[in-house]
Amino acid sequence: MASNTSKVIDKGEGRFINVDKFSRQVEAVKQRTETLTRQVSQSRGQQPNLLSEAFEELNTALEELQVAEEELRAQNEELAVAHNLIECERLRYQELFEFAPDGYLVTDTNGNIQEANRVATIMLNIPKHFLQGKPLVNFIPEEDRRVFRSQLLRLQEIDRIPDWEIDMQPRKRMKFHASLSVMAVYDHQQNSVGWRWLLRDITARKQAEEQLRLMQLQNLQLQETSRVKSHFLALMSHELRTPMNAILGFAQILSRQPCHQVSSQSKTMVERIINNGKNLLTLIEDILDFSRLEAGKLNITPEEFNLEELVTATTEDLRSLAQQKHLFFDVHIELENPIIINDRDRIRQILVNLISNAIKFTDIGSLTVKVQEVDQDRIAVIVSDTGIGIAETDLKNIFKEFRQVNESITRKYGGTGLGLAIVDQLLGLMKGTISVKSEIGCGSTFRVELPRKC
Repeated sequence: MASNTSKVIDKGEGRFINVDKFSRQVEAVKQRTETLTRQVSQSRGQQPNLLSEAFEELNTALEELQVAEEELRAQNEELAVAHNLIECERLRYQELFEFAPDGYLVTDTNGNIQEANRVATIMLNIPKHFLQGKPLVNFIPEEDRRVFRSQLLRLQEIDRIPDWEIDMQPRKRMKFHASLSVMAVYDHQQNSVGWRWLLRDITARKQAEEQLRLMQLQNLQLQETSRVKSHFLALMSHELRTPMNAILGFAQILSRQPCHQVSSQSKTMVERIINNGKNLLTLIEDILDFSRLEAGKLNITPEEFNLEELVTATTEDLRSLAQQKHLFFDVHIELENPIIINDRDRIRQILVNLISNAIKFTDIGSLTVKVQEVDQDRIAVIVSDTGIGIAETDLKNIFKEFRQVNESITRKYGGTGLGLAIVDQLLGLMKGTISVKSEIGCGSTFRVELPRKC
């Protein structure tokens, strides 16, 4: 074993040299010297020749010793270089171990700490010289120590545990969630002599996972709440619409009675019943449509129709509302080809919503409806008014359900705040768009673009 460790490769000559060889050469020189000494003492008469031979032998021996010395010197230099390389590697790995971003420990097979890097000492809140020799189980909460010891026994049968999550208890600090990776350390005879431990603090990850779990739970609860709300709105809308239609039917029958049978006061009351009933029915229809849209149960039914005729008929139906407020109502239709393929009823609903809003929020001035071609595939409908306008900060919310600019407007003008939300979602189904420009006190302009063929 010693002779093997003393050998090095002589790179200049491509062969092995060792200290034993040099020792044998020294011994050979010594024996030659002793032989020459005996020969000189036995043959005094031949001393000059013997001395000459002795000097030659000594010179040869000295040359061999010199060669051996040079070989040893080269060997020592190579050994020094190899030692320096090994030391540099050791220092490099020591620095990697010491300054690694994770905690590293080395324990014996019983779990007693032999080495620890800087991060491990910080995580466990104890100086390195106090940490060495301590059982790792000391840093496990008492309620988890039985499980930890069971894992240590299991490590005797396997060589690694890649991911092991457990709580750890630092000295004089709150415990934290840790992820451990353990690998066996073997000696030259492949006997297990200890364990390498990688420690990671996963408290932040665990907290994030818990927050995500809570968010997912809340999301499920919100989805269920939304489903129940949509179901309730749809159910109530149906239940309210039936009696409201009956009320309007009877009120219309009363309004058709001969004048001599109904007093003027009663006729006025019946007209109010009809008007308020229609308003309430519109609100109910909005709620029903919104619940269908939210549930994804409202479908578009395309058909071929004349858009100019639809816009003209719709604006004429609503003109009386503008006249009641003494508003100037202007309509401009500029279409070379008014025939489109889309959902006639839903486009009328969009027009009614936008024009009704324009009339509702305009007390003085006018409103204008323009219909024009954007290109051969798209039509634009523009509704402008000179009403109260919308603040820039509120524009981002006007297409959200149950939203109006503020509570005072809701109280003054009424409504559910669903109209524009329904318009926006209907246009989404039609692959159309809606945009708005507005300024407080200067009115609003809503621009709708529709595909000629849905």
